[in-house]
Amino acid sequence: MVSRGPIILSDECEQVTDPEEEIFILYSELLSDNASNKTDGFRGLGYVDSHKDVLEIKFELKNVLPPPPVVVASPNRTRKHHTKHHKSANRPTSEKTVEIELIQDKTALHSRKGDTGSVLWKASIDFGQLILQQYYAAAPTGPIILDRDNLHTYHILELGAGTGLLSIALSPLVRHYTATDIGPLIPLIRKNVAHNFPDWSPNSFSPSEKGKNISVEELDWLAIEAASPVQKAKIYNTEEQPIDLLLVVDCLYHPSLIPPFLATVDYLTSPERTAVLIMSELRAEDVMRDFLHGWLSMPSWEIWRVPNSDIGKNYVIWVGWKMSS
Repeated sequence: MVSRGPIILSDECEQVTDPEEEIFILYSELLSDNASNKTDGFRGLGYVDSHKDVLEIKFELKNVLPPPPVVVASPNRTRKHHTKHHKSANRPTSEKTVEIELIQDKTALHSRKGDTGSVLWKASIDFGQLILQQYYAAAPTGPIILDRDNLHTYHILELGAGTGLLSIALSPLVRHYTATDIGPLIPLIRKNVAHNFPDWSPNSFSPSEKGKNISVEELDWLAIEAASPVQKAKIYNTEEQPIDLLLVVDCLYHPSLIPPFLATVDYLTSPERTAVLIMSELRAEDVMRDFLHGWLSMPSWEIWRVPNSDIGKNYVIWVGWKMSS
């Protein structure tokens, strides 16, 4: 077992060195899984329900314990408060439900070219379920992906946050969660964060305070790719806001986005600090192959595939780590 920032690489994780071999393994397993389940593999485009204005999302968690205590540096916190919280963390519970009400912009899906983030995708729910179950479970069934004992100290930045579901679901677990996407989607993300955390506002950031530890920022991959080093720092300053985990869920679907996406990942990653976690549904084989070729061709990167038995063979989870040059 090896740690890469907030990521725990179990002995079951396999390092990826050959993109052709990796793609062959993934799609062979997918084909075999479809055959054993007697399906044709078609799951639709991936939307949850593109006809509803509001979705009610429920993460049903089993065999859970309260999370480890989150210590926040504040003069208003007393020793008595910490002691009480610590004792409550030892009381097991059997079930927990995390409920989120999510607003969609279903008209933008058809009116704005290339806008797929204005509605919720299944991958975000499946990833949220996986991480929340692993975080809260008293005895997780599979390998733990995130270091849950120290997760409250980390900053997660998500690329392609879409409706903002994961920022709402996962921000209570971390110190700081930054949800990013293209400019037209920022109002939707902010609306959803404020809808689920009424005390939240763009100017009310407070590390580790539930709801107020979320930042919502515009971040366009095309702008990063075209920018000079000075301009990149104005778009996002990695020295002022270093990232511990760069999270990407189901954003790989079009070959034209691969170069700007890789340029963005490479820029935002601090060597030997920032772990990159990419979960993607296995759709177009050529897109996945081109992406892996591009990622592995960038110097100083190491990539692993994380076992995905808990979420199904239609997904892949990769973890990237950039070594100091």
